[in-house]
Amino acid sequence: MKARFYIYFLAAAVLSAAWAHADTLKTQTITYDHDGTTLSGYLAYDDAVKGKRPAVLVVHEWWGLNDYARMRAEKLAKLGYVAFAVDMYGQGKVTTHPEEAGQWAKQVTQNMPFWQQRALAGLAVLRQQPQTDPNRMAAIGYCFGGGTVQQLAYSGADIKGVVSFHGSLQLPPADASKQTKARILMAHGGDDAFMTPEQVQGYLTAMAQSGLDYQFIVYSGAKHGFTNPDAGQYPVPALGYHPVADKRSWDHMKLFFKELF
Repeated sequence: MKARFYIYFLAAAVLSAAWAHADTLKTQTITYDHDGTTLSGYLAYDDAVKGKRPAVLVVHEWWGLNDYARMRAEKLAKLGYVAFAVDMYGQGKVTTHPEEAGQWAKQVTQNMPFWQQRALAGLAVLRQQPQTDPNRMAAIGYCFGGGTVQQLAYSGADIKGVVSFHGSLQLPPADASKQTKARILMAHGGDDAFMTPEQVQGYLTAMAQSGLDYQFIVYSGAKHGFTNPDAGQYPVPALGYHPVADKRSWDHMKLFFKELF
């Protein structure tokens, strides 16, 4: 009887905490501009948290700023951060077609300074929010977004760290240790077919020689897109959700942020 009462009490406590977050979670669409393009990002924070707090930029997959990126921003808000899901393509540019997504991503990534500046434009919006502690900022990104946050770090952005979830492997520039302020956490799928073993080894060699503070964690059996429950619904066989790797990588991110902040 006591055990059953404890289970009921625990369940009620969990539900109560979830309802409390739902009541105080605030979200807002913020429109801003970069290089003549109108962009539309998504801000999330818990209104119950008082004062300034650590802030995290969220960079979407190559599909664009969709519900998945917004969900990640909301999860960060429930952890006590203020989160801003940045728009890297332009207002309303979201797709489920790989060819279109690839084209949009290429338009951004083919010009390295432009790529970095567009990410910095979103970071500036987050920095301006009244809830943001400008001395405690970080960025996370998924797929295309994972490559983006690495480039954000290499740009010399004034942030504590970046986390790349199944992101492309961006080689550090020659002067990386002089310019990069952020620590780097790479969450990589062991079965990610988008990167060959030679590319992974080349990246690790370059990072080891760069002098940067980095971690590279491999999740066995995980395909590209392993954090996204909808990954298997896209017409790309190399994509796949891996719930264990999803949970582990999120937990590793939380430990990383605890160290940073």
